[in-house]
Amino acid sequence: MEQPKTDKKSKAYPFINRELSWLAFNYRVLQEAKDPRVPLLERIKFMAIFSSNLDEYFKVRVATLKRLVVLKKKTRQKLVEPPTETLEQVLQEVGRQQEEFGKVFREGILADLHKENIHMLTEHDLKPKQKTFVKKYFAEKLQPLLLPILLDETQTHLFLKDQTVYLGVHLTEPLKDNVPPERFAMMEIPTKKHGGRFLKLPTVGNQRYVMFIDDVIRFCLAELFPGYKQQKAHAVKVSRDAELDLEDEAGNLMAKITKSLKKRETGYPARLLYDPETPQELLEAIMAHTGIQEDALVEGSKYHNFRDFFQFPDFNLPHLKFEPQPNLAHPLLEQEPSLLEAMKKQDYLVHYPYQSFDYVLRLFQEAAEDPKVKSISATLYRVAEDSAIAKALVKAAKNGKMVTVVVELKARFDEESNIFWAGKLQKAGANVILGAPDLKVHSKLGLITQVEDGKMKNYAYLSTGNYNEDTSRIYCDHALFTSNPELTKDVEQVFNFLMDGQPDKQFNHLLVAPINMRERFVELINQEIKNAKKGLPASMILKMNALQDESMIKKLYDASKAGVKIQLLVRGICCLVPGQEGISENIEMRSIVDRYLEHARVYIFHNNGEEKYYVASADWMTRNLNRRVEVAFPLTQPDLVAQLRHIIDLQLQDATKARTVDNTYVQTTEQERVRAQYATYSYLESLLPETKQPKKKAS
Repeated sequence: MEQPKTDKKSKAYPFINRELSWLAFNYRVLQEAKDPRVPLLERIKFMAIFSSNLDEYFKVRVATLKRLVVLKKKTRQKLVEPPTETLEQVLQEVGRQQEEFGKVFREGILADLHKENIHMLTEHDLKPKQKTFVKKYFAEKLQPLLLPILLDETQTHLFLKDQTVYLGVHLTEPLKDNVPPERFAMMEIPTKKHGGRFLKLPTVGNQRYVMFIDDVIRFCLAELFPGYKQQKAHAVKVSRDAELDLEDEAGNLMAKITKSLKKRETGYPARLLYDPETPQELLEAIMAHTGIQEDALVEGSKYHNFRDFFQFPDFNLPHLKFEPQPNLAHPLLEQEPSLLEAMKKQDYLVHYPYQSFDYVLRLFQEAAEDPKVKSISATLYRVAEDSAIAKALVKAAKNGKMVTVVVELKARFDEESNIFWAGKLQKAGANVILGAPDLKVHSKLGLITQVEDGKMKNYAYLSTGNYNEDTSRIYCDHALFTSNPELTKDVEQVFNFLMDGQPDKQFNHLLVAPINMRERFVELINQEIKNAKKGLPASMILKMNALQDESMIKKLYDASKAGVKIQLLVRGICCLVPGQEGISENIEMRSIVDRYLEHARVYIFHNNGEEKYYVASADWMTRNLNRRVEVAFPLTQPDLVAQLRHIIDLQLQDATKARTVDNTYVQTTEQERVRAQYATYSYLESLLPETKQPKKKAS
């Protein structure tokens, strides 16, 4: 993929358009689907991730651009970047990526499946015995779930559900004289009711067969429409605007969000994805009956919702998947019967998904049952549907402890789960705070207060990742377990801020957005600039998911001009342009996309040899620094600093899965290419005594 274009009209310094930079990130996901070094079934999952990401992008970002395009001209002129031009560039790049996506699927994935004796059959490929099997399966399992709707003059409006695949059917050559010569119909592909998108056919020897249920339906169309000789079906899918309408957040926020979630399902269509083979007459009939306009049409392929490939059968072929990396024990915490007692002695840093998330569960379960624990506070941003953390908090409340939980109801696409747990916690007697006024609570914090012999002792949990057992298996995060009073006092102040909304809190060690985080980061950068100008060593290593805030980017350009060496690890959006002479020649940027999702934020400042380490929940995006409650915590304990630095150094050495800003792979002359995520697993495994090391090692 070529390097994203920079916006030179509105800024005196290079700045990559945010929307195009995000598409560049999603292209890195597609690169994983293309990479022959990635096991085949994992490549299929990357296809699913690419598709799921793009769906969300259309529901949020493209929908927002379309809303901006229809603003009055005077209002549009106030925007930094013209939305019409951006939208055109976005749709052009999406079209290019979709075309490559289709090529990867047809010429790469399908061909490689065939080499492994796995055959994806269409309705045209079936042999006699397979035809019999498919027809029987259709009659018994699928036909009862199908509800075709004829598109005629009496059907004035047809509503297509968000992110649902439909088949538009073109019927011609009637078998009776009194039947219209041409008709159109629509039906939903019942993926959820069916239990998946795929049908496994009987194996013959070592040959394995699978079909989309779309093609099962296509093969059996005559059973649904017996009055016509010709029946052809083409897939369509709508992505609807996902923004919640919450201009007035006063009153019952839970009720308002619940209502807005229902509105999301019927939101403005951001795109109608269609099969390019769809006849124009059928497309026009669909548009006429749904009210969807031509500007929402996006050409796709024969199949939509490739995110359903998460459900693709694995045929019990482990060699086509990543070799397992069993969760590692923590070398010290594993031996401790009580985590609270262990935290009195020292701090601990746990690295997910390499090390077990069970320590978090143990911490809250222990706190819920410990009679000396009097109160527990936690921020919940994205919790698992069957959350053990939330259950522990419910238990603590029922046990009479004072439980305060900040539930972020505006965590996009997780609102329903959060509403559910907010209700459960309230019923158990917990004090539930529904976010903060005008802010989204994105920090990941916990505070436990224990009273022993009349003395109060606080314990804190600070993390870059959510309280979520599911995502902890695939998101790379760092979490600190501490009873350091300098940190726990500041954590207590964060919860006070979340409860009273007053920003007059003092933080001596934590960086807290929107109160002091931006200011402190700027001070740290300025110190590096001062050191560089004095001829002292000056450098920064900055790892984040996204770098978009213009003033922070400008400050990094100023640092580069002053001679500060800056190494960026940015997984997703990066609006900064590295390596530009006179502006950013001292800045290097790389992005790692591999089997796990890089999710941690780490900020390291040289500080003339007395390095400062901050681990954070916040990216350098305007929304994170200005409109979210975020926390960055310092790391000072020498053994933990050494651990974190080793992991970051491995990422800076990665020459297997690291890409530059233009998505070319980082090259190395070394024979042994570092693959950071595998090297990290090996490093953390080496910290364990031999008796605790897992039997199955990662390759």
